[in-house]
Amino acid sequence: MNDRAPAPGDLALIEALVNTLNIESGADSLDAPETQARFALAPQDVPAARVLREALREACLAHAGHGTSTALDALLADAPLRVTVSPSGEAALRPSGPTTLLARVAEAVATGAADGTWMRLKACEAEDCHWAYYDRSPAARSRWCSMAVCGARTKMRTYRARRNAGAD
Repeated sequence: MNDRAPAPGDLALIEALVNTLNIESGADSLDAPETQARFALAPQDVPAARVLREALREACLAHAGHGTSTALDALLADAPLRVTVSPSGEAALRPSGPTTLLARVAEAVATGAADGTWMRLKACEAEDCHWAYYDRSPAARSRWCSMAVCGARTKMRTYRARRNAGAD
């Protein structure tokens, strides 16, 4: 949907998961076997992945200043993670059990929070989009996944509303 480069590091996993649902068309690629394989999901895991996806979208919308996010906190409370320390002394969070999608997402969120990239993963403010994107702008103030599509639509709607209000 957008022309931006993917999110850095493990945040690309979250971006890809959120973007499995095209809100405008209603197409949900989590139903496709190749998407399930990409996220290492069994068919019975898909409903939980949908709940996780929407909690992540809510968090990305909150990063963009649209609402608040509480669902993700509750989901990540069940993520099995532990602190590991490498031989060189570098610490990191890693899944402590089977590497589930929830554990991989929790690891990505923790890593992104530690390196300052998590808050730049946002969702487009266009109501018919909410596509996830990584905000690379210097001030971290991007509002749309694509200025050419969602930004242009929003600006045109605003222009037409002002013009119509002036005609009355």
